[in-house]
Amino acid sequence: MQRDPSATSRGLGFALGAYLIWGLIVPMYMKQLAHVPPLEIVAQRIVWALPFTLLVIWWRGLFGTVAAIFRSPRDLGVLAATATIISVNFGVYIYALTAGHAIDAALGYYINPLINVLLGALFLGERPTRAQSLALALATLAVAILTILAGGLPWIALVLSMSFGVYGLLRKVIPVGPIEGFFVEMLILIGPAGVLLLVLAAREPSHFTADMPTAILLVVSGPLVAIPMILFAAGAKLLDYSTIGMMQYLSPTLLFLTAVFVFGEPFSGWQLVAFALIWMAVAIYVASLLNERRARRRAERADLETVPPCA
Repeated sequence: MQRDPSATSRGLGFALGAYLIWGLIVPMYMKQLAHVPPLEIVAQRIVWALPFTLLVIWWRGLFGTVAAIFRSPRDLGVLAATATIISVNFGVYIYALTAGHAIDAALGYYINPLINVLLGALFLGERPTRAQSLALALATLAVAILTILAGGLPWIALVLSMSFGVYGLLRKVIPVGPIEGFFVEMLILIGPAGVLLLVLAAREPSHFTADMPTAILLVVSGPLVAIPMILFAAGAKLLDYSTIGMMQYLSPTLLFLTAVFVFGEPFSGWQLVAFALIWMAVAIYVASLLNERRARRRAERADLETVPPCA
């Protein structure tokens, strides 16, 4: 099926906006909050993401869909699980950015699509191609090199890639749209986030009330979570899966370049070897996506050529 070129252009714009925010704006932004504990940032992001997402739900007329989620115990249970997983992902990502481990975060998001292939094989019966299997083997070798030769298990990368992979797997098995699903997740997390902020405030002065610039940064961090999620959802609807699959590497690439050339994080020789293996794995994976797209288009053209002419 041919896609509308204007729709494809809009989809590229939406997806590009999401990946630029995730890979460039969010890391630079979170560096300004390095003096705030990661748990407090996570809680504040949840608190301020909720009203923004509520406005989007109202604007898109999705209240009926949200109500249907609450009438489905299964969907609500899965979203409770994904809410927990994504909060762990948020926390580790923020810790990585504020504690000088942005390179590890970039590694995690390079590995994530390959983790998705592995999870699809284990839980969805999706057999990886030879190219995807080779890419997985190279990624495994890279992690082994980092663990044995570069000084320790890259736990940040593994937690980020595995948590986001499981999050995507669980969201895939329920018929819930990305925007309303994200809203329900934030709704589920708002209670624990509020309790956490009260506990932190009782132990030490709140950073939110300490100074106005920090308070503004924390408030804006909420929409900064929601906006790229919404842009990505809009772009994914208008683009081929293979296009999204290739574009997803923009975010970790921007994050990696920012970590090395802006944040000045140390980058050892063994890390370079490991990343070279990851980049090889990425190239193989992207090539497999391109081959799949070409094969699909050839099949579509063949189907059109076999359609009998109208009488």
